[in-house]
Amino acid sequence: MSSGLFDLIGTTAVVTGARRGIGMAMAEALAAAGADIIGASASQEAEGGELGERVRGLGRRFEGHAVDFRDGEQVARFAAEVAPRADILVNNAGTIRRAPAAEHPIEWWDEVLDVNLRSQFILTQAVGAGMLQRGRGKIIFTASLLSFQGGINVPGYTAAKSAIAGLTKALANEWTAHGVTVNSIAPGYIATDNTGALRADSARSTAILERIPAGRWGAAGDLAGATVFLASRASDYVSGVVLPVDGGWLGR
Repeated sequence: MSSGLFDLIGTTAVVTGARRGIGMAMAEALAAAGADIIGASASQEAEGGELGERVRGLGRRFEGHAVDFRDGEQVARFAAEVAPRADILVNNAGTIRRAPAAEHPIEWWDEVLDVNLRSQFILTQAVGAGMLQRGRGKIIFTASLLSFQGGINVPGYTAAKSAIAGLTKALANEWTAHGVTVNSIAPGYIATDNTGALRADSARSTAILERIPAGRWGAAGDLAGATVFLASRASDYVSGVVLPVDGGWLGR
């Protein structure tokens, strides 16, 4: 197999939620494969901070945008600016709120759905339209194990991530024939800020680790290979897929 299948030189990737964690690892992996990076997060620095340094260290360009993904108007403005340049879109921005369903504030529900679903559709609709006009493009969503399962104390997050799995398939059905593939990556239990509360709970952490065949929490870098694959020519005949990267969790 030619390594050229994974070559992203000459492309521009838009990565949301890029300032840290999984988004940073995805952006760095795309840059290592040759893509220039447009990164966006609520507090993303224009020069990129640590991520910008890493991307430039790989010989690629970085452009940062501060975008509040709770605000659909901000997202729409950002989408209009980057849509003409985006060859790859990684929809990774997200948030999580934990409380039992019977006590879950509706404000938390609205916030999680706005960030994890509504804003992602606003951005994807605009960027996808540009890709359709050019006849090529790669769209990747960050789904979740909770796209398949119900979770505990995260009803809004589960609803949003289940919807992302459905949206992936719906867009793939419409856009694949026009050269735009749409897929999702479903991370397992990854050691990031979002799972800090679980890792701090010794009983939950032990129960989780006992179920993971790989025997460890995932690292953000574990998403790198899947990201490059779905962004590259190697996946041109892959669309509508929700790809778990979970250490074997779903196979248990």
